[in-house]
Amino acid sequence: MTDPNGVELRHLRWFLAAVEERSFTYAAARLGIGQPALTRAVQSLEAALGARLLERTTRRVEPTPAGQRLYDELTVALARLDEVLRAPCRDAPLRLGFAWLLPDRAAALVEEFRAATGAGVRLVRRDAAFAGLDTGDVDAAVLRGPLPPGTRGVELCREDRVAAVPRSSPLARRRVLDWAELAELPLVVNTVSGTTAPELWPEDARPEVACTAGNVDEWVESVAAGHGVGVAPRPAAGRLPHPGVRYVRLKNAPPVTVRLALPARGAHPLAERCAALAGGTAS
Repeated sequence: MTDPNGVELRHLRWFLAAVEERSFTYAAARLGIGQPALTRAVQSLEAALGARLLERTTRRVEPTPAGQRLYDELTVALARLDEVLRAPCRDAPLRLGFAWLLPDRAAALVEEFRAATGAGVRLVRRDAAFAGLDTGDVDAAVLRGPLPPGTRGVELCREDRVAAVPRSSPLARRRVLDWAELAELPLVVNTVSGTTAPELWPEDARPEVACTAGNVDEWVESVAAGHGVGVAPRPAAGRLPHPGVRYVRLKNAPPVTVRLALPARGAHPLAERCAALAGGTAS
C-alpha cells in the first residue's frame, strides 16, 4: 500500500518498530528483515516527508520531535486501520479441518490467526485421511503424513511416535521399545486417519496387520482388546487415555510430519493468511 508521496505502509510499520526497539538491529530482528532494508526504509520515509525522524548514535536510536509526533499519530492511525481491515473477516470464519488430536503448535497458530485477522476459526473434525480438504468441506486442514494431490502445505512440527500396548501384555511393563521390535508383533492399523503402516519398516522385516480400524476410537479399543500393538504420534499418550492401554516410548522410530495444508490454487484468503502465519509460503 503506497500513498501519492511514495510512502509505503510497511515503511510506517517498520518506523514504529525502530522507535519502540530504540535499535535498528533489534527492530530488524523483530520484523524478520535485514538491517540495511530497515535503514533504507526509514531514509525513504524521511525523504518523502521532508523531515528528520530518527537520531542515530552508535548505541541507540531516538526519535526527533518530528519523529515522536509521527509515532504518536501512527500508533492510533494504524491501530484503527488494522481494526478496519479485520472487519470483513468477522462473519466468515476459517474452516480448519483435522482428523484427530490437534498438536500444540496448531492450537497456538489458531490463537495467532485470531489475533492477526480478527477472524473466527471453526474446527471441523472429519474421520477421513485428508480431513475434508479434498472434498471442499474445509478451507485448510492440519494433516499428518502425505498431502492429497492438488494441495500444498507448511510444516508445523514433527512428532515422535509412541507404541500403544494392551495393559495385559508384558510389553506394558517396558519403559521403552525399539522400532525394530515391533516388526515381530501384530499391528493394529488405523487405515483412515492413522500415520503408521507396515510399509514404514524395511521390506524384509515388516509387522503383520492384525486388524484395521476406521477411526481413532476403533483403533484404541482394538488395542485395548488385545488384538495387537498400535503406533501413534506422541500426543496420543496424554490426550487419548484408555484404561486398557498403556503408551510406551519408542526409540529409532521415524517422526510424524504435521502440516497445515491448503489448496494449491484458489485457496481461501483466510487460509493463505493462516499459512503465512504458520511459517511462510506453502509449498
